[in-house]
Amino acid sequence: MSDPIRGTWQDDPSHFRPRRRDVIRVGAIGALGIGLGDVLRMEAQGAQKYYESKEGRAKSVIHIFLPGGCAAQETFDPKLYAPIEYKGPFKPIKTKIDGCYFSEHFPKTAAIADKITVVRSMTHGEAAHERGTHNMFTGYRPSPVIKFPSMGSVVSHELGVRNYLPPYVAVPSQPNEFAGSGYLSSAYGPFSLGSDPASKGFSVRDLTLPSGVDSNRFGTRRSLLQVVDDHFRSTEKADALDAMDSFYQQAYGMISSKEAREAFDIDKEDNKLRDTYGRNSAGQRMLMARRLVEAGVRFVSLTYGGWDMHNNIESGIKRNGPELDQAYAALISDLDQRGMLDSTLVMVSSEFGRTPKINKTAGRDHYPKVFSILLAGGGVKRGLAYGLSDSTSTGVEEDPLTVPDLATTVYNQIGIVADKELMAPGARPIEIVKGGKVVTDLLG
Repeated sequence: MSDPIRGTWQDDPSHFRPRRRDVIRVGAIGALGIGLGDVLRMEAQGAQKYYESKEGRAKSVIHIFLPGGCAAQETFDPKLYAPIEYKGPFKPIKTKIDGCYFSEHFPKTAAIADKITVVRSMTHGEAAHERGTHNMFTGYRPSPVIKFPSMGSVVSHELGVRNYLPPYVAVPSQPNEFAGSGYLSSAYGPFSLGSDPASKGFSVRDLTLPSGVDSNRFGTRRSLLQVVDDHFRSTEKADALDAMDSFYQQAYGMISSKEAREAFDIDKEDNKLRDTYGRNSAGQRMLMARRLVEAGVRFVSLTYGGWDMHNNIESGIKRNGPELDQAYAALISDLDQRGMLDSTLVMVSSEFGRTPKINKTAGRDHYPKVFSILLAGGGVKRGLAYGLSDSTSTGVEEDPLTVPDLATTVYNQIGIVADKELMAPGARPIEIVKGGKVVTDLLG
């Protein structure tokens, strides 16, 4: 049969005969007896050795983001002795950290608290959802003149591809505009699953060969795509072209690598373990995150629930809390049992906290002055309660943790120097994080 774009085929599709002009274009490589796929493979291997030399204590990061603004008082920093209008509707329970209490809806997390660090003194000054989210994803306050890259995109830019998997994956999809590549090339944006791993018949888009295309024809298409890319690069330079090439290479790598494809196949997991995580969005998303970092993904951004509880915070926590509790405890325990926790940094955060006092509609409003996050693995201390909010969660009493300090510490653990300058549009050097320091008291 004949393919007007790619040349002619004999009865055996592996006997592909490219057109003369195609041979001329790749003749220099062909004369050496190697294919373009081999060249790309050698380049990737060389790059991987370079990137691996830069890795820190953590080989991967899982960022679990609770959108809406999670209330510390109803989760990880209940106020035992505050008046009822501050204390809220739930009872505190003991954890495996001396003197540290969680809300009654987090018993499984309380039971594994000796494996994690609870930060009770996170603080910033942005009370709007968009601005607070920008802070927590980029390490910067929003700017009207520059679009900052997310942590995941910086990790992708600095550390690159590993095991033919995209460095940065969003589960189930890019959670917000601030989780993207900012002033960096769009090639460093997240690869999104496209659907929830908890959904029936879940599959990741673009990970199977098109109908009628076997592996031989697939390899030919990959090689000749490079010829086309080279032609366009010789006539035009644009971020969109570079990004397209990067996405194509990632896609081809995933489709052609059995191991890469299987990393996204949650059905490979034991049914009992899937039950342990929970057959729901929180559980299956976190299980997918573990599969991805185990396979080689460097940064997974995962969202769960809706935590903007201006009204009836009691029912909101009852709806979201137990699934988060079960899934998070299972994730930390699973990573630890597999010997992966020390090399995987897991961060649970939200854009801000909630007001100290219950409002007239039995909820809490936006409040960035003090809130809680969780850190685990990747060189973070185990069994630590860091910082202290005051008796009514009105402010920080001890050891405030700022956004730049948190971001700098996370970057440090994965092997990135946070005050390194990257080039923004207009050849303007911008520090990855400005003004932050590594908080050594958090580290083991």
